[in-house]
Amino acid sequence: MPRWVIWGFVILCSACSQASPFPDMQPGETGRVVNVIDGDMLVLDTGQGVRLVSIESPALYPRDREADPFAAEGARILEDLTLGRRVQLYYPGITRDRYDRALAHVLTIDGAGPETWLNAEMLKRGGAWVRLYPDTAARGDELLDLEKQARASGRGLWSTVTYRVQTAESVAQDERGFRLVEAELAEAAAIDPDEQYPPACLRSLRGASLRLSIRRDARSACQLPVGTKVLVRGYVSDGELDLTYPRHLQELTDS
Repeated sequence: MPRWVIWGFVILCSACSQASPFPDMQPGETGRVVNVIDGDMLVLDTGQGVRLVSIESPALYPRDREADPFAAEGARILEDLTLGRRVQLYYPGITRDRYDRALAHVLTIDGAGPETWLNAEMLKRGGAWVRLYPDTAARGDELLDLEKQARASGRGLWSTVTYRVQTAESVAQDERGFRLVEAELAEAAAIDPDEQYPPACLRSLRGASLRLSIRRDARSACQLPVGTKVLVRGYVSDGELDLTYPRHLQELTDS
């Protein structure tokens, strides 16, 4: 057998033996990062916008308000990690949102620096928090652990007052935005019959005016007993904290 055939076979086998970093996901496009919009969105040289799934960074260009606290810093972290680098997309579920952005985990694949799982790295550096959706929630528990470590170390946005864990009693009636809230569940509250998009249920929180609005995908939380202590992540507005996904609620135990 010619030597070039043998070497070709060896190289092919070596490539085949390399395990995918995301074996549970569908490999997608590759491209070079030419622009960073904010801490969870970038643009490839193909023109494709990419939304880093399962994380969310403070909004740099929200429609009807000023930039969120730590938004510029979050965008800078992603820019430092990615600008000019070649990346590979991996899809855990649906591949596009309504704005035709790719919904992907993103891995750097060039020799310009270490191979980096960007979604995870943004959490490690405190540039983003976890936000999961049913269609793209793969590796969610791993990401939650990384966020927890960043919170415990006070990295990035977790060093600011805005994003520190709050008690339900401390959330002001006019407060708005993403929050992590510790609370004790109380009785069910009445849902406004005129509400256009009513929740699956509404729970009072002991000692607080804030209420927990539990959406359809998280409706299992409606059955949690009174007195359950929880840590909830979601958006606060109009005196309610929105729970949209089961893993956005963590039951706490006394230690």
